[in-house]
Amino acid sequence: MTAFKTLLFILASLFASPSLLSQGFTPPSDSNAVVYFVRVSSFGAAVSFEYFHNEDFIGIFKGKNYMRYELQAGEHLLWASTENKEFLQCDLRAGETYLVLVNVKMGGWKARVGLEPVTEENPDFERVKKLVYEKSPRVTEQSLINSTQKKLDKRGFVQNIMQRYENDWKYDNSKTKRIGPNMAIPINLL
Repeated sequence: MTAFKTLLFILASLFASPSLLSQGFTPPSDSNAVVYFVRVSSFGAAVSFEYFHNEDFIGIFKGKNYMRYELQAGEHLLWASTENKEFLQCDLRAGETYLVLVNVKMGGWKARVGLEPVTEENPDFERVKKLVYEKSPRVTEQSLINSTQKKLDKRGFVQNIMQRYENDWKYDNSKTKRIGPNMAIPINLL
């Protein structure tokens, strides 16, 4: 009977947390901003892309899906990794929502990633919005985040990428895009 009560408690907790399982846009808490990484293409669906905030691994997903990432407002470096690396220099405003289209490109060995900031003028804006309303976000379990971070740290992977970013990619517009505070999506358009 105790196991049954524990199971009920876990299920109730999951369904009580709207940011984990709900579809649609969930605004950030007051001092935070939220970034949605949205992959609208099924091309290269079997290939996972890994996502990072500065030197921290924050999640992974594949296929036609999206990930919601809430963080403190201010300046940040967000990036994605697969066969290649793409970066977003961000200056995010508190209480705002930002959209990033995750493009899938043909690679030498596997699909390559492209990160494109989306505003309401972007031709893909409606496709991005539609996917967020149709599906629940992909959530990477904390245990996977922790084990992946540990594995990457042991290999020196992130430190190597950060060094290459500072030396080679930071000012390369083909590798690094920018998201400014004015690129937030107005709440009435979500």
